[in-house]
Amino acid sequence: MQAVVLAAGKGTRLRPLTDTKPKALVTVDGEPLLTHCFEELRTLGAEEFIVVVGYRAEQIIEYYGDEFRGIPITYTHQREQLGLAHALLTVEEHIDDDFMLMLGDNIFRSNLDAVVQSQKEENVDAAFLVEEVPYEDASRFGVCVTNDADEIVEVVEKPEDPPSNLVMTGFYTFSPAIFHACHLVQPSDRGEYELPDAIDLLIRSGRSIMAIPLDGWRIDVGYPENRDEAERRLMAESEQSSMQQAESLED
Repeated sequence: MQAVVLAAGKGTRLRPLTDTKPKALVTVDGEPLLTHCFEELRTLGAEEFIVVVGYRAEQIIEYYGDEFRGIPITYTHQREQLGLAHALLTVEEHIDDDFMLMLGDNIFRSNLDAVVQSQKEENVDAAFLVEEVPYEDASRFGVCVTNDADEIVEVVEKPEDPPSNLVMTGFYTFSPAIFHACHLVQPSDRGEYELPDAIDLLIRSGRSIMAIPLDGWRIDVGYPENRDEAERRLMAESEQSSMQQAESLED
């Protein structure tokens, strides 16, 4: 399965970390954010990485070149920052079949494999990893409404009055049907082509989308304090793993 990573953003909320580098190259626990994404997608069986670049794109291309651990990398360019649906359309000509999509500013330690399996086994048009958050925080995300079969029946981007506290996390699988929906999206009030609007068009056209509840954790590295929290969690996991290995050797 191909894996798309969106990494074109300027990362203005991460300043000063992004004053001289793109968000994708901001380090967390010693590795760039994009490397963390690649490692997760590699374990999920990614056969090709398609990376959407924009801000300081040349730094990303110079850093990774044309492959990561033997997996080829294709780059597409989002010349203007006009939203995630706009970014996704830059990869359309490179996609052959169902694919994974990851937002390049997320750190995951969760059940991403369950999303991929749902796409493969349930014959659906998309599957999303979703997470429950406090209602007062839901308005900052794309909010999902599900039915009793765990199918997503509505998606609303950053609503003032959230219809639920179930939000999208930044990892998805899609069939190529998403591209037709992206072409139909109209600019939002902030002048961007929003991915949730494209997803809503998929739903209204009768397409099936499964919601997979997050089991584990993920951090959207949007601010410097999010980066610090991700580092703390990763370092704690590393320390725990080292302790377990030492205990195993003693046994």
